[in-house]
Amino acid sequence: MVQATPLLLVLFLALGAHGVSVKKCSLTGRWVNDLGSNMTISAVNEKGVFEGTYHTAVTATTNKIQVSPMQGSLQRNNQKGQPTFGFTVNWKFSESITVFTGQCFVDDDGKEILKTMWLLRSRVESIKNDWKATR
Repeated sequence: MVQATPLLLVLFLALGAHGVSVKKCSLTGRWVNDLGSNMTISAVNEKGVFEGTYHTAVTATTNKIQVSPMQGSLQRNNQKGQPTFGFTVNWKFSESITVFTGQCFVDDDGKEILKTMWLLRSRVESIKNDWKATR
């Protein structure tokens, strides 16, 4: 499972900005956060659905970290080019799953930035331990 870090996760587009004059944010591409985790979104379809992979740089387990599948949805009705979105990562190396929600921004320099928050749910042995299953 992923180590608990501050709930605000900032992901930066590793491929660079698409130009200062373009103010629309695109989720497609490779994103890297401040801890070195990265995700790749291959394409967003006409309904706003996307999938890709997530490779975390942090974990609380001793299991070997593996690239894990992710899938999500983008709010397509946003006309201002800085849409909201959500995605789920199903960790291949632990008995946990994480959901992220956020918004894609374009700063004054044309750089695309994802601001997200996440919630991780781990499997626990019984309902008595439910209190410690979510971070």
